Amino acid sequence: MNNKKALSKLLIALIIIIPIVIIVGIALTGVKKNDVPKIGFVITGTINDTGWNGAHYKGISYACDKLGAKLLVEENIPEDTAMCTAAIERLIDKGASMIVLSSYSYPDKAAEIIKKYPDVAFYGSASEFTFDNFTSYFGRMYQIRYLSGILAGMKTETGNIGYVAAMPNIEVIRGINAFTLGVKQVNPDATVNVIWTDSWDNEEQETVAAEKLINNKAVDLITYHQNQAFVARVADDAGIYSIGYNETVSGLSDKHLTAAIWNWKKMYYKIIREYMLGNANSVKRHWLGIDTGAVELSDYSSLVTEDEKKAIDTKINELLSGKQIFSGEIYDNEGNLRCSPGESISDEILLEEMNWFVDGVIIYE
Repeated sequence: MNNKKALSKLLIALIIIIPIVIIVGIALTGVKKNDVPKIGFVITGTINDTGWNGAHYKGISYACDKLGAKLLVEENIPEDTAMCTAAIERLIDKGASMIVLSSYSYPDKAAEIIKKYPDVAFYGSASEFTFDNFTSYFGRMYQIRYLSGILAGMKTETGNIGYVAAMPNIEVIRGINAFTLGVKQVNPDATVNVIWTDSWDNEEQETVAAEKLINNKAVDLITYHQNQAFVARVADDAGIYSIGYNETVSGLSDKHLTAAIWNWKKMYYKIIREYMLGNANSVKRHWLGIDTGAVELSDYSSLVTEDEKKAIDTKINELLSGKQIFSGEIYDNEGNLRCSPGESISDEILLEEMNWFVDGVIIYE
């Protein structure tokens, strides 16, 4: 009898305690078990863009689908305006508890609102910013720029190579420098002529810039750091080689040799899974390299020879074995020694302080 009474008291206690535990848990976390996490996403263009914006959207929507999160998108949000702050407010109002800022300059304008919402996890592609609730994410695209530079150095006949670049920030400069190091490793006398457009996405400006390099600098190969492939199309029309960026471009001739491309699916799966496991903003940055598959070269055109492919494969294997591109003796384009023999440039400098150009870079005036 005593055992029955004890069991009855235990059952009554459990009936009372369990609902209380559930209620307290919900109150403390603000999340119900069946709530679907909402991920906010801010882009400069539209989800249907080719190039940068479209590639990002495909990657993050894949990750959200796989991980069971709901994606909320704010499209056509220009950088360097208050529109980014307003977009973030709208996403938070809709319940986003993780917000991804997909373009380089967003965090600069969003710094105050990031600090205003310490319980929201922010991720952005600018490594210069550090907050407790902000983690930078990016790929070591400079590794692929270096490989594409090796191909460019082997392909050019004039030794004049063109590079249409958006703006002289650290991300873009790092890519130009890596590309040029690749070029000069196989073609020491070649030069990389850089022209700025001051915009990530402007067909008219990019077309004019590419035409200037072709007509005034006699470049016979051109690459770019822009959102879309306008420069590659100008090169195709002019009958010269091109190397693309962001994603594989269709509708071009075999003069379009390859492209330095992103696999954003891998990147977004990693950071969204991190958030959903409760580890958001647990590290300062994610910087994924060629070994993860987050950055890579696209398929080659038929004009890339087997010997050229083998030369690039050798360099890929070196990178996979730990080779540092920014290592050994490196001079800038003003004759200053920037890296000594036997030394390497640290990630911190590559990410936060690279505001100079390696020897071989010529800025178009």
